[in-house]
Amino acid sequence: MSSHVFGLTTGSSRSDWVRLRTLILLRWMAIGGQLAAISVASFAYGIILPLGLCYLAVGASVIANLISIFVYPENKRLSEAEAMLTLLFDLSQLSFLLYLTGGLTNPFALLILAPVTISASALELRTTLLLGALAILFTTLILLVSVPLRLEDGVALRVPVVFEFGFWLAIVIGIVFLGLYSRRIATEMRTMADALLATQMALAREQKLTDLGGVVAAAAHELGTPLATIKLVSAELMEELADRPDLLEDARLIRDQADRCRDILRGMGRAGKDDLHMRHAPLEAVLREAAEPHLGRGKAIQFTVYPGPGGEAKQPTILRRPEVVHGLRNLIQNAVDFAKGTVWVDGEWTDRVVTVRIVDDGPGYPTQVIGRIGDPFVRSRGAAAPGPERPGYEGMGLGLFIAKTLLERTGAELSFANASDPFLSPDERPERCGAIVELVWQAKDILAPTGGSLGLNQQINP
Repeated sequence: MSSHVFGLTTGSSRSDWVRLRTLILLRWMAIGGQLAAISVASFAYGIILPLGLCYLAVGASVIANLISIFVYPENKRLSEAEAMLTLLFDLSQLSFLLYLTGGLTNPFALLILAPVTISASALELRTTLLLGALAILFTTLILLVSVPLRLEDGVALRVPVVFEFGFWLAIVIGIVFLGLYSRRIATEMRTMADALLATQMALAREQKLTDLGGVVAAAAHELGTPLATIKLVSAELMEELADRPDLLEDARLIRDQADRCRDILRGMGRAGKDDLHMRHAPLEAVLREAAEPHLGRGKAIQFTVYPGPGGEAKQPTILRRPEVVHGLRNLIQNAVDFAKGTVWVDGEWTDRVVTVRIVDDGPGYPTQVIGRIGDPFVRSRGAAAPGPERPGYEGMGLGLFIAKTLLERTGAELSFANASDPFLSPDERPERCGAIVELVWQAKDILAPTGGSLGLNQQINP
């Protein structure tokens, strides 16, 4: 299940993410720091600086900020090109100011990392690469050519060449490292945000389907009496109109249509009901409901439920929650996708836990991805390729993340493993040789409450 199914934005579509006001505030902070550094260096330490050009460079930033404030609204969001030009201006202004104030002898040269880090966090890769390359170029130029810092007696402040080169190398490494680090962290955060949004949408859709079933069930209940009355009256009319064939046919039609309405409502109500009795169901019934959409896909799905050590012989009744049904459905879907012919769904219970295992006879999980299963957008499992049953399928990514997240919200602990050694020959592999997903709930989290009345059915508000 990929992100486009839910209409989500991904890392390749990030325009209009950066607010102009944010960059303006950051630039005001930089302007204040630059003015303070120039003033302290000039008046407190007596360092001779080209103050006119320095204030001109700072003034350019002030003018750019004022124009941005008065021309654009406060809620202006920058496009990719606009954000790149804004950061490029800041990078160029800072580089020019460093050129005027000693080049890499100036300890504030480290601030040249800031525009690249911001770009890596918020903009696309090509923009970050461009700004990173320009930052390295500007750093190299001010290493080679810059206005030296001089004290009041005219003595130039110099550092050993090896230290200056080391400072240049540290800045270059910092640009590369911080750029990669910031981009990696920001990409993971955006990916997780997209995946959580998709999870919420999937849960909302499942809840909506459940509520819709409740509305249909309520309608079927309310319409049951009038439909029964119509059928009774039409039957009596048929008896009285036995000698009137023309009217008899109309009465028969009324009876048949009443039966048809009853059947339609009954069929629509199967999806779910808001009846409190339907909020609880036996373990096997919930497993079969979750697997129902995949029963006709050409793979055998075998259900087995049994008590574990210390468990009662009677099958437990569990909470029939949308998260449980949707999460199990996604896990069974993945098993059916990769199974060769059979999927096993086992339910086991004791007095403390309820365990569900989903096993297939497919190739199993590749060893290199087992540790990452459950992260969004992991798209690798065996050698399975998209088939006609699921065109465009990209492998255990967003769908498995949604299932894991929803099930963990209900208190389940999930573990993933392979049922057999992938290096065994086909003859040596057991029947259950593929992937295993095991879910374990504490009894208090999944078992339906016992004793007392169920209470009143809840009204569904449209």
